[in-house]
Amino acid sequence: MKVPFLELKPGYIELKDEFDAAYHRVMDSGWVLLGKELEAFEEEFAAFSETKYCVGVANGLDALHLILRAWDIGPGDEVIVPSNTYIASWLAISYAGATPVPVEPDLVTYNIDPARIEEAITPRTKAIMPVHLYGQPADMDPIMAIAEKHGLRVLEDNAQAQGARYKGRLTGGLAHAAGTSFYPGKNLGAFGDAGGVTTNDPELAEKVRTLRNYGSKVKYYHDIQGINSRMDELQAAFLRVKLRHLNTWNARRASLATAYQSALAEYSSQLFSISGFQLLPTVPEWASPVWHLFVIRHPQRDALQKHLAEHGIGTQIHYPIPPHLSGAYSTKKMKDSTPSSISRVPSPPHTSSSLNSSSSILSLPLAERLASEVLSLPIGPHVPDDAPMLVRQALDSFL
Repeated sequence: MKVPFLELKPGYIELKDEFDAAYHRVMDSGWVLLGKELEAFEEEFAAFSETKYCVGVANGLDALHLILRAWDIGPGDEVIVPSNTYIASWLAISYAGATPVPVEPDLVTYNIDPARIEEAITPRTKAIMPVHLYGQPADMDPIMAIAEKHGLRVLEDNAQAQGARYKGRLTGGLAHAAGTSFYPGKNLGAFGDAGGVTTNDPELAEKVRTLRNYGSKVKYYHDIQGINSRMDELQAAFLRVKLRHLNTWNARRASLATAYQSALAEYSSQLFSISGFQLLPTVPEWASPVWHLFVIRHPQRDALQKHLAEHGIGTQIHYPIPPHLSGAYSTKKMKDSTPSSISRVPSPPHTSSSLNSSSSILSLPLAERLASEVLSLPIGPHVPDDAPMLVRQALDSFL
């Protein structure tokens, strides 16, 4: 394959000496959990995120889940979440015992549409969870205004946007708290699973620290019912290395995104003139994305993916099945949880979000449309510079 979608080894090769030194530092210390490497990473990532606190946990799903637990959000409560997101955003709510209430996206940015949020709020609503999807920040100011009006918490899912800015402010510090993932493929990725919580709230940070460690502040003394969700020292040490280079690597992503926009502009214009279909992603003037993914849309997405593969271009679909159509969130399960949350999902004009009696499936037409059209092109700090032109050449022969 000329351009694989993702390769992790080049990142190791570039920083091999630093990674190897970090490994030996941890192994020589004899300390593998809740040690100095994690403490140092928490301080450094909090400073990077322009927040007061960071709490390292085992993965991004736990980061979101533990924030909700720390806020005492649970059974009988509802949390507003995008319909168009990775399923982990929904699972975090379900693990806390609460009910995810999906709201449709803005088709320009693919992020949750603030204009649809308010009509999804009920007396059960306790929080809103915007997701900075594909590395582009959600429109946070109207979301925070809605939350303040209704007395709600706001939890950023920052798993794909470490280093992104919204009106000059970093994601991860725009709301009451944020959960992030350091899964290997993320912009800031470990060499295994890891996650983190960022916040300016000292009480929340302390409670998450307790919850992540079996509900214990002092060994064998358990104040609350917690879980085991601890980032190990090796992952913390490796993340400290990558964090020093994150801005540089994000800049490489941005440069590649600009090259894609330029190389594909003519094809995008032709497609729009023929079918009215916008191929390329749109960035609002207030957003500075970090391009975790470069996602295009095409009415013949599956055929295009096959065509690109035949020309040596690796691609992925993020995501082929919206959460509400997955087996994990069948209509029956959502009915058993909160029947009212089905019928209250806001709909775009001239569409429906009601139950289809014949298929018993919740209809969220915008999320479903995106799932059938989106395609992620190779992007990352080690993707070759000629990738955009190779994609453009492949598109020349796509009918």
